[in-house]
Amino acid sequence: MSQSLHVLIVGGGIGGLSAAIILAQNGCTVDVFEQASAFTEIGAGLQLSPNAMQVHAAIGTAAAISEAGFTPDFAALRDFKTGKTYLRTPLQGLCPNRYGHPYIHIHRADLQSLLVQAAKDAGVTFHLGCTAQTIGQSNSAVSVETNIGRFTGDVLIGADGIRSVVREHIHGDMAPRFTGQIAWRGTVAAHDLPSDMLPPAANVWMGPNRHFVAYYLRGGALINFVAVEEQGQWTEESWSHKGQKSDLLAAFEGWDSRVTHLIKAASDCYLWGLFDHAPLPHWTQGRVALIGDAAHPMLPFMAQGAAMATEDAWVLAQKLLTTSNPTEALKSYQLARKARATKLQAISRGNAKLFHDASKLGCAVRNLKLATASKLPALQHIKLDPIYGINVVKDFPI
Repeated sequence: MSQSLHVLIVGGGIGGLSAAIILAQNGCTVDVFEQASAFTEIGAGLQLSPNAMQVHAAIGTAAAISEAGFTPDFAALRDFKTGKTYLRTPLQGLCPNRYGHPYIHIHRADLQSLLVQAAKDAGVTFHLGCTAQTIGQSNSAVSVETNIGRFTGDVLIGADGIRSVVREHIHGDMAPRFTGQIAWRGTVAAHDLPSDMLPPAANVWMGPNRHFVAYYLRGGALINFVAVEEQGQWTEESWSHKGQKSDLLAAFEGWDSRVTHLIKAASDCYLWGLFDHAPLPHWTQGRVALIGDAAHPMLPFMAQGAAMATEDAWVLAQKLLTTSNPTEALKSYQLARKARATKLQAISRGNAKLFHDASKLGCAVRNLKLATASKLPALQHIKLDPIYGINVVKDFPI
């Protein structure tokens, strides 16, 4: 057992915080280095499927997440013009009964706040406003040089996102590639809309070269939307910036009135380019490992980015806690996780084509398949079981 390990984690996002909690709860000394000067209310909604909630149940954060979030009744894939539902998946009934845990929508800031508190309760040390610069390692230790000094530990975890400094240490300069898609995000207070306008679901409108997602947060008090459209290039220097609502309305002109109503009701909207990179040949080097988007960025077409980072955190922690040699533990983690993450990356990319099909024949075939699956739950189980039915807590016991 390796509970006495000193673990350095670069990045205070979902994956980094989850790993910090699990390791600290099991006796490790953990330092988290986050470049932001404070954990503020950034981002918007995200979705936690049962495979992620398995981990949260194990670390004691599931109840607080359920209370802070929103449990949707179902997921719906809809026609972009009429709003007609082609596929309906009963999440509230299906997930607890079949997969053991609910499906939750939660504001990223709320989840981050809960995880930060759980990490502090477990004894994690935070270094905010701290930028990782260079990484070095020997046979017996690893170090990170930051703007506030040099820190040394037994293992270093890169949880620092798609523009990961830690990944550069392992693979050199590997710039993410623009996918040809941009995403808009916004939130709307539910009381600003008719009470029956948006069903209590994960709602997806599919249209030519774009799609629109809307769902409730914070017990139904807030509505989050994400709109993705194809675009040839992304020239902004920043990751995201405030967008013009008129541009968003123009992009979704002629869509279901619920979509345009949501856009009009938003006070602000933000957009950014969607980037990814090819699957990495390896995620580890000696005493250094990558998790989450640093290792395998997920496009937001299967809502599995947060879930995969959370699964990574559990498996990596389990390997470190049950393997005497840290280097071998990290190799074992990669072996356990790489195929699954790569598969989910491919599914997410494939869903972009499914949602954005612009051909009449392609849409007709897609809609027929979805309508058939809606009537035959067994077909939905075939697709969802390999995703939601994975339980890393059971498969990799600590």
